[in-house]
Amino acid sequence: MKPRILALLAAATLLLGAPSPVHADDSSPHPDVAYAMAAVPGGVMLDEDTVIWPALGMTLSAESPESAVSRTVGSCGTGLFCAYSGTDQSGTKLSFSACTTVSTAALSSVRSVANARSSGNVQARNSSGTVLATAAAGSAVNVGGTTVSLRCTL
Repeated sequence: MKPRILALLAAATLLLGAPSPVHADDSSPHPDVAYAMAAVPGGVMLDEDTVIWPALGMTLSAESPESAVSRTVGSCGTGLFCAYSGTDQSGTKLSFSACTTVSTAALSSVRSVANARSSGNVQARNSSGTVLATAAAGSAVNVGGTTVSLRCTL
């Protein structure tokens, strides 16, 4: 009788007290999201393709190959200025809402810049402060060289 009671107690413990299995998420962050999270502290990953930095007013949106489409300044939302990892506003997008000088360290490279603001310019600059390219309000430009910051002017 004792072994039977012990067996029933063990079975009940396993059925009632066993933790339910955790289903692992098979998705992993886009490589550009992983890079940005490591390069710029304080980011909050919203999904595998998007990370935001609320304190910086900055958002990174990675582009998956299957969603790639031709980009125009319109892909950089109204009032924002954006840096892209690809030419002609393609690839991963980093967008900013505060008009100031900002670091582009969250992108491994900047190949184009868009200015979706109604006035002012956005300058892509290298580490010595040299202007590599300038996007006027409502326009976009490709960038040569190594961009480390964007300077937004009113």
